[in-house]
Amino acid sequence: MTYIPKKMQHYAHAAMNLINMDSENRVVLNVGGIRHETYKATLKKIPATRLSRLTEALANYDPILNEYFFDRHPGVFAQVLNYYRTGKLHYPTDVCGPLFEEELEFWGLDSNQVEPCCWMTYTQHRDTQETLAVLDRLDLDTEKPSEEELARKFGFEEDYYKGTISWWQEMKPRIWSLFDEPYSSNAAKTIGVVSVFFICISILSFCLKTHPDMRVPIVRNITVKTANGSNGWFLDKTQTNAHIAFFYIECVCNAWFTFEILVRFISSPNKWEFIKSSVNIIDYIATLSFYIDLVLQRFASHLENADILEFFSIIRIMRLFKLTRHSSGLKILIQTFRASAKELTLLVFFLVLGIVIFASLVYYAERIQPNPHNDFNSIPLGLWWALVTMTTVGYGDMAPKTYIGMFVGALCALAGVLTIALPVPVIVSNFAMYYSHTQARAKLPKKRRRVLPVEQPRQPRLPGAPGGVSGCGTPGSGPHSGPMGSGGTGPRRMNNKTKDLVSPKSDMAFSFD
Repeated sequence: MTYIPKKMQHYAHAAMNLINMDSENRVVLNVGGIRHETYKATLKKIPATRLSRLTEALANYDPILNEYFFDRHPGVFAQVLNYYRTGKLHYPTDVCGPLFEEELEFWGLDSNQVEPCCWMTYTQHRDTQETLAVLDRLDLDTEKPSEEELARKFGFEEDYYKGTISWWQEMKPRIWSLFDEPYSSNAAKTIGVVSVFFICISILSFCLKTHPDMRVPIVRNITVKTANGSNGWFLDKTQTNAHIAFFYIECVCNAWFTFEILVRFISSPNKWEFIKSSVNIIDYIATLSFYIDLVLQRFASHLENADILEFFSIIRIMRLFKLTRHSSGLKILIQTFRASAKELTLLVFFLVLGIVIFASLVYYAERIQPNPHNDFNSIPLGLWWALVTMTTVGYGDMAPKTYIGMFVGALCALAGVLTIALPVPVIVSNFAMYYSHTQARAKLPKKRRRVLPVEQPRQPRLPGAPGGVSGCGTPGSGPHSGPMGSGGTGPRRMNNKTKDLVSPKSDMAFSFD
């Protein structure tokens, strides 16, 4: 028997105490099948969180394996544990944003603690959700809604569930689909084609009736006295009117527009939303302008400057915006301009600023040197030149003649190119974003696979307990089964005769006498 000095025994005993203390301070976390080991002090760094309150009394604690089991996403937990260790929360690029937020909420962490280097990537899902919400408001879906959705949309959901739907409640959604949803059926597509046809014919008629070859002159026979005292006459063409055929074309087109407005208003699910819609307001005014024009031609044609009243008929050209109901691309384009309002405002501001500066510069630059052919007699004239130069149009009606003026013109052209080129990519990216999401939504299946709720594992029965509840079980997997929302069953119990041991990897129970 070898002799061990007392000093060596003391060191060995101290080393064993350190090893035992280190093992007692460590904790094993099994998250989604992946085991992580860390110190309890590390988990105490962020108080008032799920991991900072771990105790062996929790339902998801396994005393056999001496670990805590959480049926959560293991990839996100790696970043969560790294946050406890380093104090820096990074976003995993292979995880969707909403899933990352749900996991952080489960572990009791704040998503706003994400590091700045990952913030742009992390917040992309919020921009995507806003884009999808905008597309929902644009109503770009071409899928036919169910009867329950129609009943909820038109406000007779209670009658639908009671089975007391009247014939008007049954016909109203069909009429609305025919006239307002061109892609809902073949009949709706036909009515949509007819509507587009009348819009195009109305716009074409409005433009062609101003052509000189399409107008009829109004000739007056004027009688005058000649030099010899006899009476003479001559024909005088005072004005021209549009051919009578255009009037009949306008009558037919506006009859269709009036019929369409009335039918859509009567069958609309929400009258107030229908009235305040911007496209419908244009339709009201354009159709009403035709009838106002008829009244003015009948009762106010003898007034002076009556032709000025025809100027208001230009509102009919705004019917082109009605095509947005038939084209999702036009809806996306209009929404792009709405979403890019800040960039467009910034563009106009810089353009106005540059126009004023360069108009003033070119005015004084052309006056420094002798210039008999000076086109810039005032700063307001220079504003027009600066506008066409900065927008790279360059009509050439005004041009600087001096060298200093040419230098100012070169600076104006360069400033215009840079000013216009900077905000344009933002507008293009907004359009690409809306368009790509629209295409993705069109290919997305409407019916998703139904996910069943989480079932709690069956508890093994103790011997002698008639269908009773046992005291042992497997660690649970549901987020709401146990203290602190963690999965699992209660701690295992031991009686005097048997000890039931359940493996965390299986549902089999072993009994030892």
